[in-house]
Formats: sequence, C-alpha cells, structure tokens
Amino acid sequence: MKKSVIFLVLLIAVSILAVFMPSVPTTIVTEGINSGDTAWMLAATAMVLLMTPGLAYFYGGMIDTKNIISTMLQSFIAMGVISVLWILVGFSLAFGEDVGGLGLVGNPASFFMFENVLDGKPWSLAPTIPLVLFAFFQLKFAIITPALITGTFAERIRFKAYILFLVLFSLLIYAPLAHWTWHPEGFLFKWGVLDFAGGTVVHMSAGFAALAASIYLRSKGEEKTHIAPANIPFVLLGTGLLWFGWFGFNAGSALAAGPLAASAFATTNTASAAAGLAWILFDAVRGKKPSALGFCIGAVVGLVAITPAAGFVTIPSSLFIGTFAALISNIVVSWKSKTSLEDTLDVFPCHGVGGAVGMVMTGLLANTAVNAANTTGNGLFFGDTTLFIVHLKALVIVVAYSFVGALVLLKITDLIFGLNVTPEEKKIGSDFSQHGENLYPMDFSSLKEKVI
Repeated sequence: MKKSVIFLVLLIAVSILAVFMPSVPTTIVTEGINSGDTAWMLAATAMVLLMTPGLAYFYGGMIDTKNIISTMLQSFIAMGVISVLWILVGFSLAFGEDVGGLGLVGNPASFFMFENVLDGKPWSLAPTIPLVLFAFFQLKFAIITPALITGTFAERIRFKAYILFLVLFSLLIYAPLAHWTWHPEGFLFKWGVLDFAGGTVVHMSAGFAALAASIYLRSKGEEKTHIAPANIPFVLLGTGLLWFGWFGFNAGSALAAGPLAASAFATTNTASAAAGLAWILFDAVRGKKPSALGFCIGAVVGLVAITPAAGFVTIPSSLFIGTFAALISNIVVSWKSKTSLEDTLDVFPCHGVGGAVGMVMTGLLANTAVNAANTTGNGLFFGDTTLFIVHLKALVIVVAYSFVGALVLLKITDLIFGLNVTPEEKKIGSDFSQHGENLYPMDFSSLKEKVI
C-alpha cells in the first residue's frame, strides 16, 4: 500500500512539473518536411504500437488460464509507464546530445519533458519528418522491448516489482543501447554496426535480459511444470497483429516513404513466411505434428531475425535468414527444455538467439547496393570482412551488457520489492493474487485476505 502511494505521488509530481514547465514551441519547423514521408511515418508509428497489444495476445494465449490477465496486462502497462518515462527523460537519454563525446548516453536535459521537440529541427537521419514524430516512432520501440521480457517470468513475478524493473531496464539498458547504436555519436554507430530496426537494441537486449531472469528466478528444488496453452486462437491473433505491426517496425525504420521502405517491407514478410514454414517442417522431421503454435513461434522468430538486416539485404537473402533462424531457435528451444532454465515462453531462444542470428546474418549478407547509407561495406559472403568482424565485437558487448545489467537490476528490484510471488499466490494464479480479477468466475473468498 505504502509503495503504491509512492508511485502515485511520483506520477502526480511529474504531472505538476509538466504544468509549470510546458514545452511551449517557438517556431515549428516546416522547411524540408515531406507530407508523404510524414503520413507514412504516422501510420508506421501506429502500427508499431499495435504490436504491443499483439504481444499481449501472443503471450496471453500461451500461458495458463489463471494467469492470462496478468500476463497481458504486463504488456499493456508498459504502454503507460514507458510513454510517461519517454517524455520525462527517456528520449533524452537515447537521442539527446552525447555526453562527454564518449558515445555512451544522451544528455538527460536535451529533451527533458520534451522541451525543444515540437519546435526542434528534424532528426539528422530523418530530415523529412517532424522531430516529434521521430520521437514518438522511437517511443513505440522503447515500449515493446521490456514487454518482450515478460514472457520469461510470466506467472512468477509480483506486479509492483515488474513496474520497477520496467523503469530501470528502460533507463539503464534500453536507452544506452539505443544511443550506442542509433545516435550518430554512439560508439557502435561510429564503428559501423548496422541495426536497421532493433536486432541489438530491442531483441538481443530483451532476449539476454530474459536469460538473466530465467536464471535468477528459477525455483531451486522444484521440477519445471509444463504449461498447456490456454488459448491457441489468442496466439494466432497475436501473431497476426505482430506480423502486421512489424511492417511499421521494419519498413518504418527507413524513416521515409521510398524504395528502401518497400525493400524492408518485402524482406520482412519473406523472412517471417520462411521461418514459420521451416519451424513446422523441422518439427515434422523430428516426429511432431505441424502445429499452429509452432508456425506462430517460427513466424515471430523470422520477424526477429530479419529486423537488423531488413534494410540492408536482398529479398532472397531474407529467405535464407528466416529459414536458418527458425532452425537454430527451434534447436535452442529443445535444448532449453532439458535444462533448469525457467524461461516460461521461450523469450531467450526466440528473441535473444533470433536477434543474435539476425545480427550475424547481417554481417554475412549485407550489400551496399541495397542501402547507400551502409558505408561499412558488404557482408562476408560478398568478400568483405570489416562488417562481419565489427558485428561479432558488437554482439559480445551487447550480450554482456544486457545480461549482466539485467542481473543487477533484478537483484536491486528483488531487494526493494521482492520479485517472486509466494507459492500460495502461484497456486491460485496471478490474475487474482495480483489484480483481484479472473478470466472465469472463481471463488477465492477464503484466500482473499492472504494474497491481496
């Protein structure tokens, strides 16, 4: 109760601060703004936001019935928490003026409370759209990244602990990674690392944070229990929303309506289709029935793997990326099931491994003919070594930072709030124990006083 009061007071304080220091624009920049690019990016931004509700259905359908609401809420609450945090300081940390010329993080005062955003000059790499539109496009990436991690600790984490971890992860892991990779002064950007739409920033950061959580939260002395998916049609719906939204995610990362966006759109669809097919065919080869769940997971792995490469590789290359990413992730899922890791919905094999495969594949298959902005060079398969070596170095750095950073944040959160639900809360489900709600009417009146 007292900690909820603290959260409420903080939100009220931020709201009052916003009133007393409004971001009143001077002259809004219109020179160089292209209406077609702006229209496309408005649509792409909305499409990326739709991915988070899609993720909620995707995860919600795979979890136990008594944890559907809590699992889905973890995605939806990210839209609220990160949206406020992004306005306050998140955008500044990711895309503000580089601090000290080190390429590590942005100045939190650059766009504090969105000062200088509405009337600011367009972002240097998106010169034909308003800065505020670029800022909100990037916000949608910041929202879905920590939401991806929720599949790891579904039904096992306290809601208030998740909120704190959400804030810490966004400020201390996501924002610096975005600055390193996408800011012109970021050190990975200067190295020539190619991450078109978030293979490192989004998927590897979430995936290896998920690995950290699966290790930190694993139950000692307890056998892992198999969870029967509660609602496969939810998973199908979530996959459809993710696939649709991913066109905004990847094609929108061209930051303009042009041939590059069209190319990224095509590679995105091709990789996802190939990965979905590869997953169920590989299952069939291993004696399993081709399942709806398998195709959905495979399709998402393909979307993950093509994300860093979408604007740098040819369409035939995307077919290769989707197919092999699905095979590799499928093998890792099977391996993980035989270990003590507790990654409830396989976030690490799908997003961590899928993102890493995509990053390596970009280093192998990128071609400067696809995107003139690629000044690092062609991939290894086209005779150049520079890009591939740079990507291997970046891979190690991002994995280490995301994994170790997440372990530290999980420990901090655990010390403050306590991460794990109690055995009794786990037995009746997080829907009721954390939120007092249920998908179906159930009588827990005798337990209510103990778990709420």
